[in-house]
Formats: sequence, structure tokens, C-alpha cells
Amino acid sequence: MTKISVIGAGAWGTALAQCYATAGHDVTLWSRDADLAARMSETGRNTDYLPDIDLHKSIDITTDLASVSSADVILNVTPAQFLRTNLKLLGPLLRDHQKMVICAKGIETQTHKLLSTVATEETPKAEIAFLTGPNFAKEISRGLPSASTLAAANKTTGEQIVKLLTARNLRLYTTNDVIGAQTGGAVKNVIAIACGIVHGLGLGESARAALVTRGLAEIARLAVSLGGKRETLMGQCGVGDMMLTCSSMTSRNFSLGAELASGKPLEEILAGRNSVTEGVQTAKATHDLAKEHNVDMPITKAIYECLYNALPITSAIDQILTRPQREEGE
Repeated sequence: MTKISVIGAGAWGTALAQCYATAGHDVTLWSRDADLAARMSETGRNTDYLPDIDLHKSIDITTDLASVSSADVILNVTPAQFLRTNLKLLGPLLRDHQKMVICAKGIETQTHKLLSTVATEETPKAEIAFLTGPNFAKEISRGLPSASTLAAANKTTGEQIVKLLTARNLRLYTTNDVIGAQTGGAVKNVIAIACGIVHGLGLGESARAALVTRGLAEIARLAVSLGGKRETLMGQCGVGDMMLTCSSMTSRNFSLGAELASGKPLEEILAGRNSVTEGVQTAKATHDLAKEHNVDMPITKAIYECLYNALPITSAIDQILTRPQREEGE
């Protein structure tokens, strides 16, 4: 039995806590929201994020951040743009060689840094890994089967964490390509917004399939430019995650794209949500990062222009469709 602490009581954090408690591990779930923590303890449900799931009775719900540091492994599910702030608080509480898995997907907007870099800077004592893959929180919390990528630069660290995180319904595959895994997990959210737009406009499944394929190509170009491996994206963190996120209204990013296609303003869409839609911030960070590395990312650029510069959706589609031809695989 592994002692696991989960930082973040949103949908994904709660789902991971449920998954590992059901698997027989000793799980603590930390919430920054004292009211939410109290309601979860009282009702046995996370009514804000997973209202239909009865939480495993063994989950220890807390608002004391210091209490998470005694775990064998910490799963940090803090959203990307708030991760550094959380780690500044958590860092002094960690022991040497504390195993910590970053479970958010994104790129820090202000610095354009991957989350593994943020974690290394703020928690140098910890042994860092990164979890990413095609997982919907509701399905994982119900015990439905899935798989993810566990990326760790140190192969031994990755193998040790996988042994600690045993769960029948969440199979983990290891890689030491932390850059490729994170790039895939982050940027697919931008491509998912584009796919949601295609869905919302009724442009058809053929168009969506083409968009996913070209989206994967531009993600690969960015990953390689940053030092990652193209082949990593053939796994759960690339193809797998895109298959899920780019095809379902359950995806927050896909559904945001569909709402944009209906003419609803971005501010109105975001105001009606109680959880972060990472693709919005990631579009800006990725656009800026691509410019820094001179990487051609036309789909990302189009979504960025729609979200931040009020480019009409029809104009964005025209820009993509009228681009010069290029060879397959480029």
C-alpha cells in the first residue's frame, strides 16, 4: 500500500484520489477551498466537480498543505498557471528526494517554460515526474479502464513511481522524454479548441481528422525543437490524448471551441465554467514559444488570433485552407 497525497480537489485531482483509494492505497486529498473540503467530508461527494461520484470512505480530505509532505508520492494537480505559486508554498515542506508527479497540462504563460522546469526550479529537493494521457476525470473516478504516460528524466525514478502508483483501471507507460510528453499534453488542448470549432460549424468528420493529423505534426515540430522526440507522440501523451480530447464534448477545450463557433464570446464562455480550460492560456504560451524557436504552427497561430486578437473564425479557417502545400510528415 502506497501513501499518496493529491494536491488539488478539482475534477482530475478528485478522480485520481478516488482511483488510488479504490485500489487500496492510503490517500490524502488536499483542497485549497475550505468550504469544498468541508462539504466533501460531510456529504462524501465533490458536488462542485464530480457530483455523481460517491467518494471512497478511506480518502482523508484536508486543507493542511503540510500534511501532504509525508506521502510516498505526491500527485500535484494544480492548474498550470498556478503551479509555481503552489510550489513556492510546498517546496519548504518537502523532504529530500520527495517523489512528486505533476498532473497538470500546460505551459507557463509568462516564462514559456514547461511545467517540469517550473517544478525543478521551485522544488529542487523533489524527484519530479509528469503524468499525461487520454483520461476523462468522470470515467477514471468510476473505475473505467484507461492508460497514461509517466514521464521522468531519470529512468529509475520513473520506474519507482510506476510501482508505487498501481491501479487496475489506470495503466502507466514510462518514458524519459519529459519534453515530448509535456508538449503533447499541453498543445493538444489548443488543437482540441480548433476541432471543437470544426464540430460547431458542422464542417464534418473528415475535416476534423485532417485537423488532428496536421495538429499532431505541428506539435511534433515544436517538441523536437525543444529537445523532445517525435516518436514519443505516438503514445498515450500524443495520439492517445488527441483522440480523446479532439473528439468529445466532454473535453473542456473541444466544447469551448464548439461554443466559439456558435458565436458566444470567449469571456461569456469562461464565466460560465467552474474549472480551468487550459487550452486558452496554452494557446498564447505556445504561440509565443513557437515564435521564439521559429517553429511553424499554423493551427495554433489561428486559435491564438481568434482568442486574443478577435480574428473571425471564418478568416482563421480560410488562412489554414489557403496555406501552401507541403509534404506528408513535415
